[in-house]
Amino acid sequence: MTQVAKKILVTCALPYANGSIHLGHMLEHIQADVWVRYQRMRGHEVNFICADDAHGTPIMLKAQQLGITPEQMIGEMSQE
Repeated sequence: MTQVAKKILVTCALPYANGSIHLGHMLEHIQADVWVRYQRMRGHEVNFICADDAHGTPIMLKAQQLGITPEQMIGEMSQE
């Protein structure tokens, strides 16, 4: 049986910039990466897109708690 190549788009949940990256963030990305590599080995065309979320309520609340602006907090997180 011949398998038809599929076009697949994969993404992961976006980590918020309101705290340090931790193992929980990495787990999902590693699992998705393994699945994407497997699909590519099977001959499928896979686009794997990841990003981060540098705005929103969690960031605003954390910045207020720290007494800084959301922009300052995102700048500090990007330095980690």
